[in-house]
Amino acid sequence: MIHIPLWKTLLTIGICLLGIVFVSPNFLSREQLDRLPNWLPKNQVVLGLDLQGGAHLLLEVDFNAVVHEQMNTLADATRSSLRKERIGYIGLSAKKDFVTLNLRNPADLEKTISLLKKEDKDVEITSTPEGQLTLRLNEIAINERKKSALAQSIEIVRRRVDEMGTAEPFIQRQGDDRILVQLPGLQDPTRIKELLGKTAKLQFRFVDLSAAAEPGKPSPGNDVLPSQEEHNGQPIYYAVKKQLIVSGENLVDAQPGFDQYNRPVVSLKFDSLGSRKFGEATKNNVGKPFAIVLDDKVLSAPRINEPILDGHAQISGSFTVQEAQDLALLMRAGALPAPLKVLEERTVGPGLGADSIVAGEHATIIAILMVAAFMFIAYSFFGAVANIAVIFNLILLFAALSVTHATLTLPGIAGIALTIGMAVDANVLINERIKEEMRLGRKMLSAIDAGYNRAMTTIIDSNLTTLIGVGILYYFGTGPTRGFAVTTSLGIIISMFTAISLTKQILAWWIQWKRPSRLPI
Repeated sequence: MIHIPLWKTLLTIGICLLGIVFVSPNFLSREQLDRLPNWLPKNQVVLGLDLQGGAHLLLEVDFNAVVHEQMNTLADATRSSLRKERIGYIGLSAKKDFVTLNLRNPADLEKTISLLKKEDKDVEITSTPEGQLTLRLNEIAINERKKSALAQSIEIVRRRVDEMGTAEPFIQRQGDDRILVQLPGLQDPTRIKELLGKTAKLQFRFVDLSAAAEPGKPSPGNDVLPSQEEHNGQPIYYAVKKQLIVSGENLVDAQPGFDQYNRPVVSLKFDSLGSRKFGEATKNNVGKPFAIVLDDKVLSAPRINEPILDGHAQISGSFTVQEAQDLALLMRAGALPAPLKVLEERTVGPGLGADSIVAGEHATIIAILMVAAFMFIAYSFFGAVANIAVIFNLILLFAALSVTHATLTLPGIAGIALTIGMAVDANVLINERIKEEMRLGRKMLSAIDAGYNRAMTTIIDSNLTTLIGVGILYYFGTGPTRGFAVTTSLGIIISMFTAISLTKQILAWWIQWKRPSRLPI
């Protein structure tokens, strides 16, 4: 009699039953799953872009905009520091990747350099005896800001896609400045491209009524920005002060709605800091207009009729309902640190995905039949036991894919077909070892025990080396390569359970039931 502890028997049975339970939703339609009780598992295997069709986008982060934004911030900080110390200057301006200014009194040169380096240690300063200064960020600081911008862009892209309700998106960094976005099931990427292409940088700034709003001719301390409103077919321009009242960073929530005239609007709610800043600004400037600026475009410029102290604001304009919903979505997801440019766009039709699934099914079925036939011919009853283990290997593999929400791709199907052959590899080693032990004169039960025990080291070594290779594929690979690595690694781990524990348990039950005098192997 083969002795297997009761807890191992119960564990083996339990794992197999759980596999059947968790794989069963894949055989039901979505309508049937919705009718099931909530406590039952409802997760299905997620099909990748190449299997169910969808959109593929490759985005590039505009790091030039990141550096230019840093230069504007550096210019504002420099202006504030010099005014605070009463150091005279002229010609302070931010260029593409540097800030330049001229001191009124060259005698203030050393004092200014010391002050600016103290304010920002990442700044490199070059100067002339005449008092001209050029400020740049050092290379390390620029690289850090670029890395931060890329990481932040990936996170915000993920939020925006999630807000759209797209199921199981694949979003990943590619290279130093690109983001790969795959959206299974999405056949028209037009709207998602529009949403991802907007930086959604929201700002509340005062309008300078004393300055002329002429395009291309900003006055000191102001920007001349176009509005959504038009006059005689031309946009209306506003002279908007550079100083911020509050920005989108202080935004807590944004929801679409309608005003008293049933026009689409977006209602905003600020955090405590934003509410305080907004309240103080509106309290001290009653009667003055302020501009609501989104991506350097004035959405509206209402007049402050009374202090707004509750942290709530409303954006109105010539919106459609869809535009108001999209704007609210962008506000909730946050502003991109830099514009994104679509470098590559592909749409995969569902027909191609259906053909891939059929081809994968045929390959898997053929692999199963050929492996089953070989095992039965080579090992008779022991081969049949190994074939049962292969079936449960597939059940448990698809159950694991369902539970973990792993995405199944076409290379993943190839990985499944590969693991079918690998699933019986351990049984081949065990069966050959049992044969050898019987040739050496061992009795039936002793040969079975020795076969499993002595083949174990070889099985672990071979599977472990394969797992290492697959792990390297997963770490360095992307997209489909990772899909292949996931299914192969899950198949290897599960095959070790089915080939060792499950087959031994089946043999123990068979011997207990039939009590054979010899092994059919």
